[in-house]
Amino acid sequence: MVTNQNYFMLALQLLGSLGLLIYGMRMMSEALQKMAGPQLRHVLAKMTTNRLTGMLTGTLVTCAVQSSSATTVMTVSFVSAGLLTLAQAISIIMGANIGTTLTAWIMSVGYNVDLTTIVYPAFLVGMVLIYKKRHRYMGDLLFGLAFLFLSLVMLSSTGKSLDLAHNEAVVGFFASFDVSSHLTIFAFVAIGTLITCIVQSSAAVMAITILLCSTGVLPIYLGIALVMGENIGTTATANLVALGSNTQARRAALAHLLFNVFGVIWVLIVFYPFVNMVCGLVGYEIQAPLSSPEGDTIASVAKTTEAHSGAVGAALAMFHTCFNVINTSILIWLVPQLERVVCWILPEKQEGKQKEEFRLQYIHANLVQTPEISVLQAQKETAAFAQRVSKMFGLVRTLFHETDAKKFAEQFRQIEHEEDTTDKMEMEIARYLEQVSDDHLSDETKQKIRQMMREISELESIGDACYKLARTLDRKQESGKAFTKHQTDQLQILMALCDNALTQMQTVMHGHRSDHDIRDSFRIENDINQLRHRLKEENARAVNEHEYDYTVGTLYVDMINELEKLGDYVVNVIEARFGRY
Repeated sequence: MVTNQNYFMLALQLLGSLGLLIYGMRMMSEALQKMAGPQLRHVLAKMTTNRLTGMLTGTLVTCAVQSSSATTVMTVSFVSAGLLTLAQAISIIMGANIGTTLTAWIMSVGYNVDLTTIVYPAFLVGMVLIYKKRHRYMGDLLFGLAFLFLSLVMLSSTGKSLDLAHNEAVVGFFASFDVSSHLTIFAFVAIGTLITCIVQSSAAVMAITILLCSTGVLPIYLGIALVMGENIGTTATANLVALGSNTQARRAALAHLLFNVFGVIWVLIVFYPFVNMVCGLVGYEIQAPLSSPEGDTIASVAKTTEAHSGAVGAALAMFHTCFNVINTSILIWLVPQLERVVCWILPEKQEGKQKEEFRLQYIHANLVQTPEISVLQAQKETAAFAQRVSKMFGLVRTLFHETDAKKFAEQFRQIEHEEDTTDKMEMEIARYLEQVSDDHLSDETKQKIRQMMREISELESIGDACYKLARTLDRKQESGKAFTKHQTDQLQILMALCDNALTQMQTVMHGHRSDHDIRDSFRIENDINQLRHRLKEENARAVNEHEYDYTVGTLYVDMINELEKLGDYVVNVIEARFGRY
């Protein structure tokens, strides 16, 4: 007989097993993402030419990383970054729902097969591979897989030790539910949704469901209702991630929720025939619902346990698969209609652009979920940073030609505002990269973070150079002095070279390194340096010969020096982009 103290220890074992299961799943998922690296991002970004390829991509990626949440978060991030359209994201999310059914099948096998002979060799090989740094991600993968299988062995053992089939109170509790009532089914769907939202792991809920059903105390109908709720609850992760993101990202997360809610609705309509059909596919015989805890209830439950403990996991996994495959088969043809629905529910906010400027476009603090993918967000934001400082230099060129005092003052204030914004952008991107770097990353990703740290520092220096140029022009405006025609012409030539350098920088930042030749940027920098050297010599001679006064000469040289520094900062950004230090 199991005492209360034993139940307490078994409950701790159960919770510990679930914790180990969640950790193993996470470890395995992160290891797979690190092994895939940039290829995973490229697959999601490129293999979405139509809704069918998008669905297939979502399925394959989720099977690869063993986490529908990871795939969905990646997809929401890509929509936020503008790499995927909403329609593409919806098709990928549908595929992710199919891919995640593989987890249920792994658990089903884990409950029916003794995996202890696999677990310990996996730990040994994993440890060896981790110490051999070249294959440490494969070692992490084996460790995660071993933890997953060990947790399933522990859960199965704990379930047998609990002996719930002979516990009259537990059997009576579940027997008190009328499984022939849709209201009961709906209540268990809600319970499954709530539990999944709380634990943030559909795998853990699936494991508990298989455990309860395999002991015979939880009727298969109620177990399947919990699985339906788990499908809705798992959408909470993407919706939480999208809360602080842009409208398109929130729409993608909402589409994920509507997809699963739609599936649950149509399954509830045909619930009993559909469940009977699915159970028939795996040869699971559904027992008559228990109506009371009296009589031979415990005996019948024990008999059910012995007869069906092997098939119940397969029945739940098969339902999960059929639910998602059929639901996707229906909705994959209605992607445009689903897109219109989410756009209607979440219309684009018509906020002032001035307010929008104070926010980063692609980075949101709550998107730091999958570090390997988060780097892409930072790359997009850094490219946007480069575009911003280029536009800032355009404002300086406009200020250089402005003669109206009022317009000059407005233009100068705008440049001041931009300089303040570039300072904030540098700090926010750096803070985000520090958050990402706190996690375990691949060597390639660590290298990219180092590069971006240097890039944002140099981009902020370009913003400072633009502000210093504007201040020099402001000093000239206050002094009432004017550049000579020759000085104006030469500064225009120098500014044009800097503008070419900035244009080249933007091209490199928005493209792939292999598509560009860094020597083009070096040639522009060399032209800037040579022109600066010649102009400074000309200025020294002109001041000595009193062609213009010393104040004008000083302002002129300040402009030349700052433009030359700006050219150096641009080259530093490009060198960082190419991995040169």
